[in-house]
Amino acid sequence: MKIVILDGYAMNPGDLSWDGFDSLGEVTRYDRTPADRIAERIGDSEIVITNKVPITGEILDACPGVKYIGVTATGYNIIDTEAARKRGIPVTNVPSYATEITAQFAVALLLEVCGHAGAHDRAVHEGRWAGSADFCFWDYPLIELAGKTLGIIGFGRIGRAVGRIAKALGMKVIAHSPREHEEGRAIAGYVGLDRLLAESDVISLHCPLFPATQGIINSSTIAKMKDGVIIINNARGPLIVDQDLADALNSGKVYAAAVDVAVTEPIKADNPLLAAKNCIITPHISWAAAEARKRLIGIVVENIRAFAAGKPVNVVNP
Repeated sequence: MKIVILDGYAMNPGDLSWDGFDSLGEVTRYDRTPADRIAERIGDSEIVITNKVPITGEILDACPGVKYIGVTATGYNIIDTEAARKRGIPVTNVPSYATEITAQFAVALLLEVCGHAGAHDRAVHEGRWAGSADFCFWDYPLIELAGKTLGIIGFGRIGRAVGRIAKALGMKVIAHSPREHEEGRAIAGYVGLDRLLAESDVISLHCPLFPATQGIINSSTIAKMKDGVIIINNARGPLIVDQDLADALNSGKVYAAAVDVAVTEPIKADNPLLAAKNCIITPHISWAAAEARKRLIGIVVENIRAFAAGKPVNVVNP
């Protein structure tokens, strides 16, 4: 099999092995692929592996040898899955490889909002503690999470993992999701969206990006929230209307936000959240622990093996 990996750097910048792919056939790897070179780099490859490089119907028309597309992520909106289906090309994703680290990172973002450990560390290294008249100081309000309500929008694997950690911190957990599960009921109380918005001290987003969820955090939904709410998003950037959140942060309606994703990635220099008050932004790294990336590579390789054996798994366009 001829395999092309269009944007392998984020998945493996050099600290992991490519041997699993190399055992499958003739592999060509690129760190990144610009839009104007996608078709050229795919060429006559049968297997296309991509993370953020879009595969459109036009690209498939230009590359008739493609038989399989593997996405090295859970989300697959960068693929025209219907165009692939019409051509008999299965598209596969990796539905669960970074659940625990993504949940851990969501809570880390929340803890940074509540304790500002990073900012206080920098202050100490700048000499402020050594020169302080008192044995301690703090530059931000310190927030105790025990007893507060966490509202989780999207209660799949990651949402439930966040809920379990929040309960261990002594938080009350409520959740809004289109589907309810027994496992979820053991962690949280399922509620309607309006009730979640009204009752939550912290709102954490863990839903997929669909037309129904795009912009779910906007001026109208923010108006239904408690004054001083905290918002966490390490799911998808377009779940939030950035200008609306920035306005709410600057007015104080939203006390703080911490996001690991942006509407456009890399983030644009004019994104209003960059200049908003009390907004922590990290560069889409919730998934990037070495353990999770190693797991990801292993599942992608097994997806290809299953396809080659005539029994494809994790197909998103059957």
